[in-house]
Amino acid sequence: MRNKTLLPLLLLLLFCGTVYGQTAPKREFRGAWIQAVNGQFQGMSPQTMQQTLIRQLDVLQQAGINAIIFQVRAEGDALYASKYEPWSRFLTGVQGKAPSPLWDPLQFMVEECHKRNMELHAWINPYRAKTKGTATLAGNHAAKLYPNRFIEYEGQLYFDPGYPENRAYICQIVKDIVERYDVDAIHMDDYFYPYPVAGVPIRDDVSFAQYGTGYANRADWRRNNVNLLIQELHETIRSAKPWVKFGISPFGIYRNQKSDPNGSRTNGLQNYDDLYADILLWVNKGWVDYNIPQVYWEIGHPAADYAELVGWWARHADNRPLFIGQDVMRTVKKPDLQNPNIHQQARKMQLQRSQPAIQGSCQWYAAAVVDNVGNYREALSRYYHRYPALQPLFPFMDKKAPKKVRKLKPVWMEDGYILCWTAPKARHEMDRAIEYVVYRFAKGEKRDLEDPSKIVTITRDTFYKLPYEDGKTTCYYVVTALDHLQNESKAVKKKVKL
Repeated sequence: MRNKTLLPLLLLLLFCGTVYGQTAPKREFRGAWIQAVNGQFQGMSPQTMQQTLIRQLDVLQQAGINAIIFQVRAEGDALYASKYEPWSRFLTGVQGKAPSPLWDPLQFMVEECHKRNMELHAWINPYRAKTKGTATLAGNHAAKLYPNRFIEYEGQLYFDPGYPENRAYICQIVKDIVERYDVDAIHMDDYFYPYPVAGVPIRDDVSFAQYGTGYANRADWRRNNVNLLIQELHETIRSAKPWVKFGISPFGIYRNQKSDPNGSRTNGLQNYDDLYADILLWVNKGWVDYNIPQVYWEIGHPAADYAELVGWWARHADNRPLFIGQDVMRTVKKPDLQNPNIHQQARKMQLQRSQPAIQGSCQWYAAAVVDNVGNYREALSRYYHRYPALQPLFPFMDKKAPKKVRKLKPVWMEDGYILCWTAPKARHEMDRAIEYVVYRFAKGEKRDLEDPSKIVTITRDTFYKLPYEDGKTTCYYVVTALDHLQNESKAVKKKVKL
């Protein structure tokens, strides 16, 4: 049985190495979504949930994941201590009920992710206010306080995007998160206006009558409502903490060619026409800092081919860092079209990494990676994420590197032979060193800092325990500093005998 289990993995790894011969880049976004709306944490004790999250993070770290997108606001609620919105039922089972003993999942995740040198992106759903499974809203829920600003659609409740008061409210929520938590980004997914149901209109007549003056086309008005929210959120985040990123993960199709000659050769629901989300406008205006389209279909899908969509997004959305949203379960269930003995992970990664505009991917969903379905995680850790990766650069936010580290030297301590250094000085928060990269090179070896195989660790500590043996092996360690946006300082090297 063991050999049968390992055979598909061996075939996949052989296929990866011999056919594609890819080299992992030094900088790459390697994210995973941890969702709450599926109820995976609902009713768990704080201790059990913390243990579950720690286990997931440990396994994801081993798989090379360097960013966690954690859902903290699913329906006008909070998986964190909010003074504006009620505790989520996806945490305690009852909306408005605080966890006991009291703890803050967002603060916990920020700390645990940063311990593992992962970014934490706080994921909010801006407009959704009640899912179908929520029977009762807490007394301090926005829909209870301002009922006239909401619309009901197919058993769910939404903030009406047409009201300026709702935009101001959502910006207030985001500002509160950014100011109080050391998050690396604010993240939103694909839920803008409701996903349409045939024959069921969106009942926003009142807000359109009040604020739609000058728009003959209600669709254009709806798109502008969402545009305004995205622009205002971008400005809110920048003014609060200019190093915190703002990312969107839209539905995988912008427009079909039958709607727009510049659209993709697809035949499915459209962001622009059906969800009123003009993703390309946001990218080209610079209102978002990264884009992760959910390209969840398989290669060869008749209505939405993965290969077609990856190429389309790379050609049209490269004004901001572009990553690809991967559906783990669908990927491992679909055979490679050219080699049916393996699934589509290798081919998808080849397509992604062959596009210079694409700087990484994000896995939907984290638990599928942790569970290693179809040996997906094994392929990440053994091949695609074999070496550590820094985050992609965001030069439009900040391109000034921190100063180099000081006083680099090896020191014998109680715990062994330790390479120590002092943090560089910084005048401003944007210039402050947050992390450090430690490289190792053999004697006489070219010191190529673009080679990720030479990275021994990326750490928030100002020390690294050296693997001392007998003092007869000479090598060189190089240390650089990273700021909030992972601009890298000049290198400092030290000759060491191990």
